[in-house]
Order: sequence, then structure tokens, then C-alpha cells
Amino acid sequence: MDLRCFIAIEIPAPVRREITEMADILKKYDADIKWVSVENLHVTLKFLGSTPDKSAPEIRDSLLKMVSSFRPFYIKIVGTGLFPNRKFPRVIWVGVDNGEALLKLAADIDVSMSLLGYKKEEREFKPHLTLGRVRSREGLTSIVNELDNFKDKEFGLFTVDRIKLMRSELKPKGPEYSCLYEVPFAEKVQT
Repeated sequence: MDLRCFIAIEIPAPVRREITEMADILKKYDADIKWVSVENLHVTLKFLGSTPDKSAPEIRDSLLKMVSSFRPFYIKIVGTGLFPNRKFPRVIWVGVDNGEALLKLAADIDVSMSLLGYKKEEREFKPHLTLGRVRSREGLTSIVNELDNFKDKEFGLFTVDRIKLMRSELKPKGPEYSCLYEVPFAEKVQT
């Protein structure tokens, strides 16, 4: 059986709460947007797509080997924006102040997964949390204007010391995510 999989960083509850407070303000505008459930917020490092379930342990082993050289690092969740732009937005996002460590992690995962037969990314990695997907322009002007109030807001800072191989099941109410494997970094935070 095939699974729909991706590799991600989980967002801690305090940061999700901060984002929820902002999202609640945006939702009051009743725009035609498919909002992402706050429990599903994550930083996608690599979307694998259709994956044979028997391949999951091999993916985990490859990731364990790959992250063995990584030390925990911090990322900051900060700001908001729209993809591809303000004039024709399709995605409402919350930003990730990534730094070199996150970019290297995503690049190394991409290489590691390409060795297992997954297609390498063609687009530049732009770490973000997808907050909502725009379905139509209805009510959108108010949302775009309100987002300006949060463009520099800091939602939180946290340590990344593991990644997760996630499964996504598409359901009528939206995707449901579950963790197949947690892959901790071998190194600990140095004090």
C-alpha cells in the first residue's frame, strides 16, 4: 500500500497558540480561504508524495544517517505573507527565519531522498508555515490589509533537534497527519 509522505519539523504548542490568535483575527473577515488546522502547522522540509509503506523504514534509516552530523539549532517563526504575491495570492503563510542550518538540513534531506529515488527539488527552498489557501478573491482585500499588521510579528523561537517522517491522509474535512518516525539529531545542544 502506498502512503502520502513528507518530512517536516513540528511546531511547538506555544508557537501554534500565538499563530492561532492571529488566525482567529483573519478568520473574522469571512474570506473564501481554506484554513489549515492549527494542529497541522509544520515546516515541510521535503514532500515525498506517494511512498510504498515498506519504504518507510529505509527512509528513516537514511534520515538517521543524514542527521547524525547535525547539532540542534534555533529557528524563529516571524512575519506573514502571501505566495506568489499580494496581487494574486494563492497561499497565506507565516514566515520562518531560517538561517544556514535550516537551509543545509533541507538540502541534505533532498540529496538523501534523491539517493532513494525521490525527485530532487527544482524550486528554491522557502521555509514557511502554510496558514491558508485562497479559493477565490471574495473578502480577500481585507485579509491582505490585515496581514500587514503581522508582517513583522514574532510568534516564537524554538530548538530544532529532530525531524519527522509524516503521513498525510486526505479526508473530506482536510488532511490528517500522523508521525511514522521521529528522527532525532545525534548531537546535543552545547552549553
